Amino acid sequence: MAELSEALLSVLPAIRVPKAGDRVHKEECAFSFDTPESDGGLYICMNTFLGFGKQYVEKYYGKTGHRVYLHLKRTRKLKEEDNSTSAGDPPRKKPTRLAIGIEGGFDIPEEKFEYDEDVKIVIFPEHLEIPRDGLEGLPDMVQDRIASAVEAILTADSASRKQEVQAWDGEVRRVSKHAFSLNQLQNSIRIPPCGWKCNKCDMRENLWLNMTDGSILCGRRYFDGSGGNNHAVEHYRETGYPLAVKLGTITPDGADVYSYDEDDMVLDPSLAEHLAHFGIDMLKMQKTDKTMTELEIDMNQRIGEWELIQESGVQLKPLYGPGYTGIRNLGNSCYLNSVVQVLFSIPDFQRKYVDKLEKIFQSAPADPTQDFSTQVAKLGHGLLSGEYSKPASGDGEQQPDQNQKGMQDGIAPRMFKSLIGKGHPEFSTNRQQDAQEFFLHFINMVERNCRSSENPNEVFRFLVEEKLKCLATEKVKYTQRVDYIMQLPVPMDAALNKDELLEYEERKRQAEEEKQPLPELVRAKVPFSSCLEAYGAPEQVDDFWSTALQAKSVALKTTRFASFPDYLVIQIKKFTFGLDWVPKKLDVSIEMPEELDISALQGTGLQAGEEEMPDIAPPLVTPDEPKAPMLDESVIIQLVEMGFPMDACRKAVYYTGNSGAEAAMNWIMSHMDDPDFANPLVLSGSSGPGSTIICPDPPSEDSVATIVSMGFSRDQAMKALRATSNSLERAVDWIFSHIDDLDAEAAMDISEGRSAAESISESVPVGPKVRDGPGKYQLFAFISHMGTSTMCGHYVCHIKKDGRWVIYNDQKVCASEKPPKDLGYIYFYQRIPS
Repeated sequence: MAELSEALLSVLPAIRVPKAGDRVHKEECAFSFDTPESDGGLYICMNTFLGFGKQYVEKYYGKTGHRVYLHLKRTRKLKEEDNSTSAGDPPRKKPTRLAIGIEGGFDIPEEKFEYDEDVKIVIFPEHLEIPRDGLEGLPDMVQDRIASAVEAILTADSASRKQEVQAWDGEVRRVSKHAFSLNQLQNSIRIPPCGWKCNKCDMRENLWLNMTDGSILCGRRYFDGSGGNNHAVEHYRETGYPLAVKLGTITPDGADVYSYDEDDMVLDPSLAEHLAHFGIDMLKMQKTDKTMTELEIDMNQRIGEWELIQESGVQLKPLYGPGYTGIRNLGNSCYLNSVVQVLFSIPDFQRKYVDKLEKIFQSAPADPTQDFSTQVAKLGHGLLSGEYSKPASGDGEQQPDQNQKGMQDGIAPRMFKSLIGKGHPEFSTNRQQDAQEFFLHFINMVERNCRSSENPNEVFRFLVEEKLKCLATEKVKYTQRVDYIMQLPVPMDAALNKDELLEYEERKRQAEEEKQPLPELVRAKVPFSSCLEAYGAPEQVDDFWSTALQAKSVALKTTRFASFPDYLVIQIKKFTFGLDWVPKKLDVSIEMPEELDISALQGTGLQAGEEEMPDIAPPLVTPDEPKAPMLDESVIIQLVEMGFPMDACRKAVYYTGNSGAEAAMNWIMSHMDDPDFANPLVLSGSSGPGSTIICPDPPSEDSVATIVSMGFSRDQAMKALRATSNSLERAVDWIFSHIDDLDAEAAMDISEGRSAAESISESVPVGPKVRDGPGKYQLFAFISHMGTSTMCGHYVCHIKKDGRWVIYNDQKVCASEKPPKDLGYIYFYQRIPS
């Protein structure tokens, strides 16, 4: 006891009690995926509250000198089965809510295990172990201090708190801020129970009742011209009346209510009162159409895409070992799981992070849980080492469920998910996300963290050559930009089974009218060659500002490759917008080739006989109003009608130089996550035609470093960002369009006597680091999406390893029997060695 008392007294000053704001990492090791359930348990530093597995706690002690740790070891055991209810269980009910784990929703498996937990204090380097209840005989002050710290750690919320779905409701909507203060006009309008028509056109479906003035108006027009005529949203812009209810969805239980001001579906607790104002009795109303939720549930339950992509109807052989590690779903995180499985199948990412694991860990900062390189290296090692690629813990003597065969314990990358989503409005949530957007987000994070070191992103990076030809003058303009993904359009009019599709749509319409089961799905079959032709075909650009004319003209834009990457990433542009401006997916089958040759899409640059347009910026202002941008109002209105904020649309048109709706839309899609996306356009200083807008804020170091990491000099990065109002995407394009000027400036610097070192450091060749080679590829992986939109559904990936296809479906890793290569969303092609 004397030795124990002496040891505890020596470490007592280092023992801290967690306070509000302290992150307690008691579920996951900072350097591995060891948990309290691992063989060696988990050691929590009682000073920093970082958690470490047995393999790393000694190293952490050696590096920091922290001696005292709380050791947690949990042992899982099977619960005693309660047979009292098994025989007479009622049949499982069909879900009626888009939810998990609540009444009417999808069921979640009942937890089959319970846990025994062993807690003790361990002091290094002596490895002195003290049970939690072994503090008797110590001075009261020492006992109280240690007991308080232990209790606080055990009861604190874990920094990587369990995020698996326990109960999720996809229908939860917040109460509108207008619900209890809605102004309703006393205009004596009474709404009949049926037979509605838009007040401004002949639309008789997709109708919305404005609950302030009783106007019945049609919904939004969709991207393809279908849907409504925008009369409901236009009425809101004219009047500011915020709430509307969708006619046909009103029942005694509620209705679909939309708030234009809050730009979301909402709850209205006063709905009955608001409807009664217009003579509508909720208790007597009947639903005449399916809600979007019901349509989504039907889609999630139907046999077809889900079973094909997951290969559910085939007995698959489970795979274990290095490179065959499953990833737990942390709550709609399948998009992340699929992307990182593919990335860590690429040698460049393995070399960057896994091969240099020890070096990265040794140079990790004081809090490795917040270090990008550490967490990515930890993730890569977890996937490739095979340490966690083991069958899921057995259920005693019970036979495993057919759906659980091949399931692994796998890894749960909570720290990685928390870190990479930190500060991001979407990836920081548990909502489903677009795998393509996450891929680009991860690529951007790698760029930021590889500023002066090996950058694995180079395998994806390529240059796009865009040629614009003014039809009035026949003059051309060539530009280059950096990209990481080839976005392939889907020309639905090229479907090979048009007649079959028309027949299916007619049978589906009749079944819906007669409330009969829907016919078996018929999927459009579009040739890959047609998609490739659509990508390479000239595209007409209306309202193009021709510097040759110094006026608007019509141009043709042609897109080609200025370089071919080592790995070609192809995104099939399946997602469009559907009812109520909700993203939906084209149900299409495209036979992707095993081998692909895109050499015909190689750019040629300026050709003999072609004359370039002058390099003059389009005028954005009028001479008599030097600070008032002269913007194309028709493009702004077109974007606003799509549902984007007015100020964002004005900025999109401004920052794309009045170059048309497509360019403005691309700007919007690239900046939707910006915190100032919907803020008004603010300019600093005066600007005349052809002059540069001066950005009021200095370029951010992150943006500068990202451009420098792509092969440009710091000086070039600073000039480009200042010239483009700190727009990272436009800055790279600006450099390409000013290559001659930059080269001239570099030569001037040398002629003015700058030192050799300065000349070398600033005379970096203009252009990003890209790897070029033949345009011949072979398919090595693809990511598939199941569901109707990026906002819901499920992702899996297939990767070709050791000559066979492997399916990665979260924790399930199996040899693929029928890889659905025609239903993928993102395809990864590897260059064929010449």
